[in-house]
Amino acid sequence: MSVLLLRLAGSLQSWGSAARFARRTTESAPTKSGVIGLLAAAQGRDRGDDLTDLAALRFGVRVDQPGTRIRDYQTAHHGDTDKSMPVSERFYLSDAVFVAAVEGDGVLIDELYRALRAPAYLPYLGRRSCPPSKPVELTVHMDVGLEGALAGERWHAAEWYQRRLRREKTVALEVIVESRSGGDDPGDTLRDQPLSFDPRHRRYGLRTVRSTSVRVPNPLARTVAARRTPPPDHNPATVLKGV
Repeated sequence: MSVLLLRLAGSLQSWGSAARFARRTTESAPTKSGVIGLLAAAQGRDRGDDLTDLAALRFGVRVDQPGTRIRDYQTAHHGDTDKSMPVSERFYLSDAVFVAAVEGDGVLIDELYRALRAPAYLPYLGRRSCPPSKPVELTVHMDVGLEGALAGERWHAAEWYQRRLRREKTVALEVIVESRSGGDDPGDTLRDQPLSFDPRHRRYGLRTVRSTSVRVPNPLARTVAARRTPPPDHNPATVLKGV
């Protein structure tokens, strides 16, 4: 088994698992169906193509920078009748960064990595209006499992966010991983197992996930010596001499 790591960072992201009609919500972390859709698009698959091999990949995600949830609304007119359509609410994650991982057969993982480096269709973070700010592909691991790959990857949060937590030498990051098929791990059940992206009849099954956390070093942590450095000498009254 091999593991492909992806960096999902951008000004806006939106990962809906139950978004319907005029209210399009987002989960707090990327969904498996959204990431599998990104990989399928990179390979150039059509929406009606078979997804069996991609859906069988085991999925996990690490929250490096949770971001802020924001709401937008959109108006539209019908293209033929010009009648006003219902106002729709759209939810996004702003300034979020995630590290996602898929685990599976080594040949397929290598094909996906090459596809991300030269994608047939440009990747987007949940919606077409949300392009990534950096290349998506990170690396392929062949010697560690899903949990080990997520735990060993460096922290990808923005520098301003790492600096905000400079008092912490290591930081705890939430990790959400898919339970192994046939396992008896307790967890939450989500309708997020992609079965078909055919726009005429999209189908999703259930999958089980569990949450944990890992600690990673903060490269911008302030050292003890730096904290003890006295403030620079500054006396504004010196400019008043002789007045």
